[in-house]
Amino acid sequence: MNIYVSNLNFRTRGESLQTLFGEYGEVSSANIITDRETGRSRGFGFVEMPDESAARNAINALNGFELDERAINVNEARPKTERSDRGGYGSNQGGSYGRNRY
Repeated sequence: MNIYVSNLNFRTRGESLQTLFGEYGEVSSANIITDRETGRSRGFGFVEMPDESAARNAINALNGFELDERAINVNEARPKTERSDRGGYGSNQGGSYGRNRY
């Protein structure tokens, strides 16, 4: 099961998540998501646990747990969805930029 962990302290490392979730069962991977340009933590990450029962126990036990001085949020990760055009520059969707107003 893939687990989403948010509200992480920017100093928290993947090894800390690995150790914390490892108390509830086998952890396949634990990753903190970082900014592409700066390499700085974005404050959330993912933990993969192969045993669904152990993963659910970890979610229930660790949601709200204080890690590195922050109460973390722990949930089952939702599947990644395809990103759509959000109506920014070069788009004909959304907003009124460049349109006639009557």
